[in-house]
Amino acid sequence: MAKDAPAYETIRVLRQGHVVRIVLNRPQVHNAFNGRMIQELAQAVAQVEGDRSARVVVLTGEGKSFCAGADLNWMREVIRYSYEQNLEESLAIAEFLYRLYSLPIPTIARVNGAAIGGGTGFLSACDIVIASEAAVFGLSEVKIGLVPAAISPYVLRRIGESRAREYFLTGERFDARRALEIGLVNRVVPADELDKAVEGTVKLLLSSGPEALAKCKELLHRTPQLNFEEAKDYTARMIAGLRISAEGQEGMASFLEKRKPRWVEEE
Repeated sequence: MAKDAPAYETIRVLRQGHVVRIVLNRPQVHNAFNGRMIQELAQAVAQVEGDRSARVVVLTGEGKSFCAGADLNWMREVIRYSYEQNLEESLAIAEFLYRLYSLPIPTIARVNGAAIGGGTGFLSACDIVIASEAAVFGLSEVKIGLVPAAISPYVLRRIGESRAREYFLTGERFDARRALEIGLVNRVVPADELDKAVEGTVKLLLSSGPEALAKCKELLHRTPQLNFEEAKDYTARMIAGLRISAEGQEGMASFLEKRKPRWVEEE
């Protein structure tokens, strides 16, 4: 059975086997985020980082929405902040997003409803995004004289510059099918099939070697930054190291012996 981790005010963290579920838990305001939520999300991700038995993270929202963006009451406070205070808050968001993006275990965004502004950023920092047909998306910061700044590195990586120019500048909202077309999400399913789709992906991830998944994420992060000469050496060293690792040896042996590897048998 899943059990709540240490108590939080704005999120819930549940653990079931090797799977950690982080739930944005402010349904009364459509899971809009404030400084407290960002702090708690960062803390939850840091705990996952230090947990060697955690193998998959699922990020979702309680109730009808995934995340409606910044909380209005928080914005009423922020409008009175100094530049230094705003910088501190903004850096906290940027740091959380980077920690989520660079987690060495796979992350799935379960998008159950509206994902607006920062909510779109949260899902963009995840590896795999599975959305309900009922989900709505938008990067509407320009409508209030702001920009999608901290989230831009992750949204750009998902949808590319052309689409980012369109939606960053217009602030237009769009549906789940459009989100799939532009690459913001990986799959769109009927609302009543969302959990089944997420669990199917979780099962696929758990059938893979934990160390291999971590190295895959490193590969995805580092390889685009390398030239071909650097990439040849880096990738050759990576696969050579994995082949002689305990996990690589077990994986290859299980394949040749036509049996499940130990990390699957543990489930």
